[in-house]
Amino acid sequence: MTFKEALSYAREILTTQDIEDAPLESELLLRHALQISRVELYLDPKRKLTPEQEETFLSLIKRRLSLEPTAYITNNREFYGLDFYVDSRVLIPRAESELLVDEALMLAQNYSLATIADIGTGCGAIAISLALNLPQAKIYATDISTPALEVARLNCQRYGVSRRIELLQGNLLEVLPQPVDLVVANLPYVKKSELRQMSDKNSEPLLALDGGSDGLEKTRELVSQLKDKLSPKGFLLLETGFNQARAATSFFKSRFPQASIEVIPDFGGIDRVVRFSLTPKPGK
Repeated sequence: MTFKEALSYAREILTTQDIEDAPLESELLLRHALQISRVELYLDPKRKLTPEQEETFLSLIKRRLSLEPTAYITNNREFYGLDFYVDSRVLIPRAESELLVDEALMLAQNYSLATIADIGTGCGAIAISLALNLPQAKIYATDISTPALEVARLNCQRYGVSRRIELLQGNLLEVLPQPVDLVVANLPYVKKSELRQMSDKNSEPLLALDGGSDGLEKTRELVSQLKDKLSPKGFLLLETGFNQARAATSFFKSRFPQASIEVIPDFGGIDRVVRFSLTPKPGK
């Protein structure tokens, strides 16, 4: 089996089983089996796999057909141009969450963000992306899951930011030792009813997905902790699920009537991030 034949085989069988992004996933799995770069893969498409490589590749395809995510199979996920180690202890970072990093870096251009908290850090992708782009900032990364923090620690070591990111185990903002200038939060926001429907198709940790009956249970809990953990001129960037931004902003307004609140859409036009500040807009 040549590289080209292996790719063709994987694409066909993954497509037949309704695996999304079958061409991309086929490439990732083959590259992982061969331990080569994308350039190397396409440089010599007629090169043959060794029997050992072919066996390894077919075993990876079998794992993917059993609905194990490719990111867990390869122990890798790209986020904000960086490669992160991931496994079943953490939620797989999504591309839409990169908007949180974009917005945080935009805020940093106009405001002093000496201290930042990444809430529900998982593998540490957001915290590390911010640390590498904002080298003067002190960053706290919290997660209720000790196993998730073990993965985040591996990634912090990988990128040499262990001294600048303090990993804290606990519930949301409770474990922060001081008020911070920016809270970035990607909380569980899947409704329980939807969670039950997807449970047989998803091997990611339920703790990182379960947002309660309406998907906003953790958001309300975070808001209840916010006053003592956000500096008076600080900001919150919160990722929300589909059709959740309006309900989230309504809850913010009920608790902080004078606050400044803005909803930011993602590249697909979906209201994705709520930007919140305790400081009201001028004239409000």
